[in-house]
Amino acid sequence: MHFFERRQFARSILSLFATSIVTLGLSFTLVAADDDGAWRELFDGKTLDGWTTTNFGGEGKVEIDAGRIVLGFGSDLTGITWKGPMPRFDYEVKLEARREEGNDFFCGLTFPVNDSYCSLILGGWGGTVVGLSSIDGLDASENETSRLISFDLNRWYAVTLKVTQQKIEAWIDGTKIVDQELSGRKISIRPEVELSRPFGLASWRTRAGLRKMAMRKIDARR
Repeated sequence: MHFFERRQFARSILSLFATSIVTLGLSFTLVAADDDGAWRELFDGKTLDGWTTTNFGGEGKVEIDAGRIVLGFGSDLTGITWKGPMPRFDYEVKLEARREEGNDFFCGLTFPVNDSYCSLILGGWGGTVVGLSSIDGLDASENETSRLISFDLNRWYAVTLKVTQQKIEAWIDGTKIVDQELSGRKISIRPEVELSRPFGLASWRTRAGLRKMAMRKIDARR
């Protein structure tokens, strides 16, 4: 092989090797970012980046104050909707929420479930009802997930939601409050929160605070 041909051949090999390394590294980064199970922050404590104020009509003011998102007292719903990508199953969400004024739900968390959507309600129907809306067309006040919990004004509650293809689970301050199997059940949301899809939070005639929101993918086989 001629000297110049050998040099060109060597350059080609080096270029191919470098391209392979970059491609491999990029692929690894993409896989790691999607599947490593790390928590992804959904609120930076300062801005509504990634969110939009939900145009329910009659909503109160949404603002950032003292490291929290404030959902102002509305007539009826006030909320925010996530604008970024969201998995449909095999994920966990965590956040802290509190009721600051009012007597109804301070956390209406709407989320994807396979090919549908559902809402986790905290403090609805007069202030104490907790559960999923809706299961087989029945609201949180009517289905088997319904329970009564008294919530203190201005106290932060740690909320965790886990969604797999088979089940919806939820916890408040580490205590499980929902363990709902999905097989053979119809999952849906109330028409009032359609604008919260695919993922959003809302309050009903209640001033609410939200903070420390994060999401991660999970491997449901583990």
